[in-house]
Amino acid sequence: MLKIGLEIHAQLKSSRKLFSLSKNTTSLLDVHPNTTTSFFDVSLPGTQPKLNKEPLLLALKTALALNCSISEVSTFDRKHYFYGDQPLGYQITQHYQPIARNGYLNLTKYDLPKEKTIRIEQIQIEQDTGRTLYKEKGRSYVDFNRSNIPLIEMVTKPDFSSVEEVRAFIKKFQQTLVNLGVCTGELETGAIRVDVNLSVDNNSRIEIKNLPTTSAIVAAIRYEYKRQCRLIEKGEPITEVETRGWDGKKTQKLRSKEDAIDYRYMPDPELPAIRLKVKDIVPKIRATLPPSVDEQLQEVLQKYDIKLRDANILLADNELMDYYKELYNKCVQSGVPNPINWLTHELLGSLSKSNMAFEKSVLEVDKFVELLVALQDGLMTKTNGKLLLMHLINNPQDQKVPIPQLLDEFDLTKTDETELLDQVTDKVMFENPSVVEQIMGGKPKKLNYLIGLCMRASEGKFDPKLIEDKLKEKLSILPNTTKT
Repeated sequence: MLKIGLEIHAQLKSSRKLFSLSKNTTSLLDVHPNTTTSFFDVSLPGTQPKLNKEPLLLALKTALALNCSISEVSTFDRKHYFYGDQPLGYQITQHYQPIARNGYLNLTKYDLPKEKTIRIEQIQIEQDTGRTLYKEKGRSYVDFNRSNIPLIEMVTKPDFSSVEEVRAFIKKFQQTLVNLGVCTGELETGAIRVDVNLSVDNNSRIEIKNLPTTSAIVAAIRYEYKRQCRLIEKGEPITEVETRGWDGKKTQKLRSKEDAIDYRYMPDPELPAIRLKVKDIVPKIRATLPPSVDEQLQEVLQKYDIKLRDANILLADNELMDYYKELYNKCVQSGVPNPINWLTHELLGSLSKSNMAFEKSVLEVDKFVELLVALQDGLMTKTNGKLLLMHLINNPQDQKVPIPQLLDEFDLTKTDETELLDQVTDKVMFENPSVVEQIMGGKPKKLNYLIGLCMRASEGKFDPKLIEDKLKEKLSILPNTTKT
């Protein structure tokens, strides 16, 4: 029997850091090292922490969204250890009296085939550490931009019994944080970090660290489960509690219980306890919460008649969701079908190819609608529509130019020139006699290959259906035979 519990750290998107007035740059990718720090962040002697209210509010929102009980009194403690990126010599956390306890997150029919409730033991507020960077052999660099960024640590009960449940929980936890606007929800950038506690057949617990992505988490769990099963089958029960790391292929022992660090937790004498009038404050905070992920998912699926996969893509980004709703309403007014595929497949796909992140400004909604209307009116083929979409993304200055003018300028208008279509199809058939022979010999699906070649040769000028009909006419193929 497999038992899994999770410890998840999430960076809070407050404007300032937890205990200083430094700007909180939760996305560190574009920030020069050691430029968003204060004296306290780098632990200069004489500096003292002062709790900012915004991270506390974000933590309380998260706790309520996860159905936790808010503590009337919570305190900060010092977790002592020494490392280069933690110059204080300790981390400020909430070991003894966390901000919230006893919550849960429901995994519904939208998350798993069988619904399940995952209990949450506690949520605590703590400060992030700096980052140690190894850029050259024999030398390491410390970046304190991340130091003192506010974190919440959420600890679950060992309620997971499969990797599918773990994957579903992490995804829903990410969606919940994004929906609340308290965290970016990104594992890849370190905004969310996950540690796994795993045991098999009630043997001792193994903790797995250094898991940067959901796929790494799943792979590490599968590997560790098989490793422990092999040991148990050999008659070697897991009796030692240990911490293991993940190198991308296998788990490796980092330390055992005997080697575990004694953190010497003690109350922080420089920070007063947080005392909340729970009966007064909880209703006020709860009133500010948006509809839950499940409520929004149900609304989107019903109102817009889209697939669950597309709904989850929208829920992962509040700005994308708002963009889609505006795009949908304007498409309806213009008589254009639901634009969900053009948004999630074509627009997001084009942005990915161009290494660009989604922002509403990458393509104004009105311009997107104008493009889709031109497509609906038959002014261009779908292939040329995709080309024009990519062009508009990479050349934003052309978004001011009317779509018909761009179609003429780039010769992207759909044509019904019979003579040119005859020339293209004849040329493709002449250059591919073996394919023609296979089609005539009873393999009509090969026709799709010729259609693709004709589309390429005509640079997307003709509708694929028009090309298909012309090829069938020339090859004397009955309609619909390519679908057999």
